[in-house]
Amino acid sequence: MSLKTNAAAPRASERESARRIYFTLAAIIGGVVSVYFVLVPVLKLNLAFHFYLMLWITMASAFNVASGFSGYMPFGYVAFYGVGAFTTAILVQKLHFPVLAALPFSGIAGVTLGLMFAPTLRLSGIYFAIVSLALAGICRLVITNLPEEVTGGSFGLHLGSRAEPVLSFYVMMCVMLLALGTILWLSRSRLGKALRAVRDDAEAADMMGVNVVRVRLYGWLIAAFFPALCGGVEAWYTNVVDTETAFNTLTTAKTVIYAVAGGLGTVTGPIVGAFTMVWLDELIWREFPRINMLILGIATVLLVLFLPRGLIGTLLRRRPQWRRYIP
Repeated sequence: MSLKTNAAAPRASERESARRIYFTLAAIIGGVVSVYFVLVPVLKLNLAFHFYLMLWITMASAFNVASGFSGYMPFGYVAFYGVGAFTTAILVQKLHFPVLAALPFSGIAGVTLGLMFAPTLRLSGIYFAIVSLALAGICRLVITNLPEEVTGGSFGLHLGSRAEPVLSFYVMMCVMLLALGTILWLSRSRLGKALRAVRDDAEAADMMGVNVVRVRLYGWLIAAFFPALCGGVEAWYTNVVDTETAFNTLTTAKTVIYAVAGGLGTVTGPIVGAFTMVWLDELIWREFPRINMLILGIATVLLVLFLPRGLIGTLLRRRPQWRRYIP
């Protein structure tokens, strides 16, 4: 008994040390990211670029919950973003809500849509991906064909003189930090462990007492909430919403690329992936505007070929002992 106790003590001490390092690194990363974005308007840096950088970090991180933690690949992920954008626009423009009061309803709209899509969670793989893409197309058609008095028809909705670029920038930063904090909690919580177990083997998880249906639903709703909030804040920032941009499939494509570039299943992966790819896209656009998409496409292909697990994922594969320390 004493030998077992003596052996368990170092392991418990090692786990506690790894836990402290994990959360210290998380606090440092969060602090650096926060200070950087807080100073953007103060230092008069490119506000629009950094606004969309935060948006893509949030979108990629939320997608990570659906794909990296839960194992789904929702090709129709843009549906949550688009519904969130139109929810804010309709509440502000048609019902005269204050913008800050309307934004939470965007998140609620995303969760509601996630509940409507919940029956598709019984599918997996390419079947789920195709169905989610079809449902996103249905959402777009429904909103397009609603009365123009509600959604503005094909012309969309203008929010009038309500644009406040700096305030909406800081609100987007709050949404990003909320998303990162939620995913950090999820990565160490029982729900996060259950999601990974269900992702790896749903039948084995069910035999171990995990409520597979409930766990999948919780992860799915978290993944639906944040892109809807992003859509609402982006509608406020740009002051206009239309179906062409709100439901553009390129939004899903970029979200997937940025999340995969950093590494799915980690907290830092989507952050690193979004930072790297958005800056790369900006650099290529500035230097080679005519062949921007070609060069970015080649860079993406090379990344997938040589770093299929993403930047952070590849690092953790080569140094598996670091998994306990890197968020």
